[in-house]
Amino acid sequence: MLHTKIVDSKKDKILISNAEKFIKDSKFGASIYFLGTVRNSNDNKTVTGITYDSHDEMVIKSFKEIYKEADQKLDIKDKAVFIEHAKGYLNLGDVSILIAVAGKHRDQAYVLSRYIIEEIKKRSPIWKKEHYEKEDSEWLKGNPISGT
Repeated sequence: MLHTKIVDSKKDKILISNAEKFIKDSKFGASIYFLGTVRNSNDNKTVTGITYDSHDEMVIKSFKEIYKEADQKLDIKDKAVFIEHAKGYLNLGDVSILIAVAGKHRDQAYVLSRYIIEEIKKRSPIWKKEHYEKEDSEWLKGNPISGT
């Protein structure tokens, strides 16, 4: 069971309550929620916000591929996964990504959640521009997109 979405920050927010509704099922004994939020510093610079941009179609495709690969590599068949990533400008403390997973056992849920976030960071075409004090900003260097 999989839910994926790019959330336009001008129109909507990423909400834990949506993830909770999606993954809740009595057959699961463990649920994990990972929230990535905008922090106030990076590389000794004071961050005031972040703008995320993405190739939405390719991001959703990568989320689906990562979910499928989890079946093969982690052998966790019975699971629910909810992934949403923000697009647009976010203030300090705003949620940029939410990954919620549910499985039969806690070890499966932890492993699956960690696998998903690490693979998204490596493979999904999402870029971020940090905004700093004194109105400076810069696009951060990311990982090259692999041919997977």
